[in-house]
Amino acid sequence: MQKFCWMILAIIIVGGCSQNEQGREINDNQRPNITEVKNTNIQETDRKSGAETAKRLTNLAVKVPHVNDATAVVLGKYAIVGIDIDQDIDRSQVGTIKYSVGEALQQDPYGAYATIVADPDLNERIREVAADIENGQPIRGILNELSDITSRIIPEVPGDPVEQTPNKVMSEQKQTIDNEQEQKMLEDKQNKQSNDHLD
Repeated sequence: MQKFCWMILAIIIVGGCSQNEQGREINDNQRPNITEVKNTNIQETDRKSGAETAKRLTNLAVKVPHVNDATAVVLGKYAIVGIDIDQDIDRSQVGTIKYSVGEALQQDPYGAYATIVADPDLNERIREVAADIENGQPIRGILNELSDITSRIIPEVPGDPVEQTPNKVMSEQKQTIDNEQEQKMLEDKQNKQSNDHLD
């Protein structure tokens, strides 16, 4: 009887283990392909070539009319160029100057991914970052500062120009007219309602 119990126990253990193996085969076949990714670290960039590229981009930016001075910070293929323009320039012309600088930089292979900034505060922060890079400050701190700067701006880079089709221009003009008419109707309605409540 004792031999019989041991045999049944052995059969159950062997049977249970074989079920486990079959379950693994099914799970291995049902799992999607897994891609292994290596852990990457921030790689140090060549500061000398970045400084040379920054100097090249600032020289290109200064050649644009109304640009007094420029500062650039380059990390990899990306650059932020801060421009100092004449104070007496009208605000509407600032966008045109930034666009002109962007076109000049786009012609250069190192300026294709450049962001142009004309804000004096951001320009000063870019100068500080450039000085930190020249002084050999740690890259991580510089990257944090650059991320703060870029989060405050919208790139002013001439990309693929959006061509206006006549239908699109007409619909935009019509929408402007409709908005003006709706605005006037709303103002009239508000005036009427407010006048009725004054009595």
